[in-house]
Amino acid sequence: MSDRLSTSSKKMADTEFKEVVAVAEHVNITPQQIQSRFETLKDLTEEQMDALNKRVVKRLDWRLMPIITLMFLMNYLDRINVSNARLAGLQEDLHMTDTIWNTGISTFYVGYLIGQLPGNMWLAKADPRWFLPTMMLMWSVGTICMPAMTNGAGFAVCRFFIGLSEAPFFPGITLMTSSWYTKEENPMRMAVWHAGNTMSNILSGFLAAGILENMDEILGLHAWQWFFIIEGVASIIVACAAYWLLPSWPHNTSWLTQEESEMAQYRTQVSNGGHDEGVGGTWDGLKEAARDPFTWYFCIMHFALITAQSFKDFLPSIMKTFKFDSLTTYLVQAPPYAISYAVACALAYTSGRFQESCLHIIIPILFSAVGCSMLIATLNVGARYFGLILLISGTYSGLNLQLSWETTLVPAPRSKKAALIAIANCISQVSHWFSPYFFPRSQEPYYRMGGGLILFGCLACVVSAWLIRLRAMRLNKKLDEAQGWSEHTGAERGWRYVY
Repeated sequence: MSDRLSTSSKKMADTEFKEVVAVAEHVNITPQQIQSRFETLKDLTEEQMDALNKRVVKRLDWRLMPIITLMFLMNYLDRINVSNARLAGLQEDLHMTDTIWNTGISTFYVGYLIGQLPGNMWLAKADPRWFLPTMMLMWSVGTICMPAMTNGAGFAVCRFFIGLSEAPFFPGITLMTSSWYTKEENPMRMAVWHAGNTMSNILSGFLAAGILENMDEILGLHAWQWFFIIEGVASIIVACAAYWLLPSWPHNTSWLTQEESEMAQYRTQVSNGGHDEGVGGTWDGLKEAARDPFTWYFCIMHFALITAQSFKDFLPSIMKTFKFDSLTTYLVQAPPYAISYAVACALAYTSGRFQESCLHIIIPILFSAVGCSMLIATLNVGARYFGLILLISGTYSGLNLQLSWETTLVPAPRSKKAALIAIANCISQVSHWFSPYFFPRSQEPYYRMGGGLILFGCLACVVSAWLIRLRAMRLNKKLDEAQGWSEHTGAERGWRYVY
């Protein structure tokens, strides 16, 4: 037994040593050396490079960011619309018990889990301009089919298909963002498209107030049926626009000039310490990701954050315990998400500017734990509403920063990065299989069983963030030793793991 443990430890040590050596071989590559790799860039002055860089970033910001933010809005709107539809009578009209309802909610994440890894590994080799909008069209068709449901089995089948179709999208836009933006830009850009998440929660409340309160029995349809039809049609329109607006990868986007394309590649290679993220086979990337401890630490963190966000599928039901009328219940969901978005943007800006991630995640998540404690400890509406703001703000900003952190620590090759994102996101979705059962209506008004699950997620997030920090510090120390760098050498320190 001890021999097997010793052999296993030796293999892990050898893998880590090879990883450090591989990085050390590239870490001293200067921006000037990377510039010389590109025909249209090698003779440009520093001022010309700066001007070209700003032009490329501006084009990306105005073309990529708006469309993936809108796509992400529709993606999350689809996930949370069933919660508001439940308040409008979906569960009663389909004669579903709480157990059948929770099973239907969970089947979405079964499909989501199955499609994660193969979808993202396929995307790493495919053209995102065609792949992502096609997935969006598929889940939109599934949403439009939901008004035809007549029982709990139909509900479960529809949600499974929609989950399978949505599976590659979230890890896909994470991979895409990290392939176009630098490690300094990534946190803020991911916060920008995370606005789609925030806006979906805000918009869902207003749509619910407008549609669910006013469209019942129009053309013989229930209000919740109109809810799904309108949202599905809107998603199809957005998907069609995405075919035209989305870029491919930095090396093959048709609406960039050759000079702009090479600048896009130059930017990411400088950010990655000289690595070309396009190098590497699909299966090699998967094996490398599986061997990297960072992958499993981020799996723990992502699982913890999704668990800490388990309230989101039941937020309308939680808000109902505040004893507002139906219209007010829909509308008061918006302010906490608006505040959380402002918090996420502020934290993303300082995280990217100062290249610090660990404490930017830990401190807000501790505030989330305080907010959760307030929700399960008192019935005072003001205190509970403030606790909800703390809970949403910390968990949502934490997820955004976790995504940018993992793609910064494992920047290349793209196949390995894609595998890491997919594995972490895949394992995190397991939380959705059991978390619905922690929020039965019998737990009203405190939902203490669900609150305990959220607090566990907050604790696991803190532990995993610290584990990642310790590993990054250890690898940086080995890189310093391999290069003979210290604070007293006077030499410029090369690429290092960010923590």
